[in-house]
Amino acid sequence: MLHTETYGEGGPELLIAHGLFGSSRNWGSIAKHLGQTRRVTVPDMRNHGDSPWFDSHSYADMASDLAPLAGGDVIGHSMGGKAAMVLALTQPDRVKRLIVADMAPAAYTHTHAHFIEAMLALDLSDVRTRGHADRALAEAIPDRGVRVFLLQALDVKEKRWTLNLEVLLSEMDQIVGWPEIGGSYEGPTLFLSGGTSDYVLPEHRDHIRAMFPTAKFAAIPGAGHWLHAEKPAEFIAAVDTFLTLAP
Repeated sequence: MLHTETYGEGGPELLIAHGLFGSSRNWGSIAKHLGQTRRVTVPDMRNHGDSPWFDSHSYADMASDLAPLAGGDVIGHSMGGKAAMVLALTQPDRVKRLIVADMAPAAYTHTHAHFIEAMLALDLSDVRTRGHADRALAEAIPDRGVRVFLLQALDVKEKRWTLNLEVLLSEMDQIVGWPEIGGSYEGPTLFLSGGTSDYVLPEHRDHIRAMFPTAKFAAIPGAGHWLHAEKPAEFIAAVDTFLTLAP
């Protein structure tokens, strides 16, 4: 069973699935806002955070993990967006409305293996502070914003990553890929993208509509892939508007 954080006392159910290297804590601020009118559940995905570690990390597995927690609206970002899409396609009765944040049902050519290799190469026995770890990773990962995000998964006191790095590395092809899957999800669906991101492209739309025939598309200007962190107010407004207006 996945570790979860919950926000809000009642109202419609909302499940949020985070992306690769993330955790439920990354969504705390967003979930608190949305929890003012809903009951929001945010799990740590398998091999992340305080949830169990497994030897596999397929989207079928992740969708099965989410199913017992679902039953209302679902938001998924990045890797969590693919897991949410697979859940909607395979168990549509578990998803009332779906929001996919900056992700398409497509295989991508990029890889995040180099981030994992850098994290695995870090000698945690020498790490005393997160700042020390940041400096040690700087050569391998020049982008400070990426380092800050990844270092949220470092438990400095216990000198361990809260990520199953070896399995995430071995399963990277599945994570950046898209499973062979049929069917369609007829419920209201929003593909919400970052305006400067290239994860959801015009050439993806026909494929998206084949599986999600009611799909609507929107973008948050000036936001990249981590649109919820870069433009939280705009992200919350877009989610509220869709969930208020969609049947």
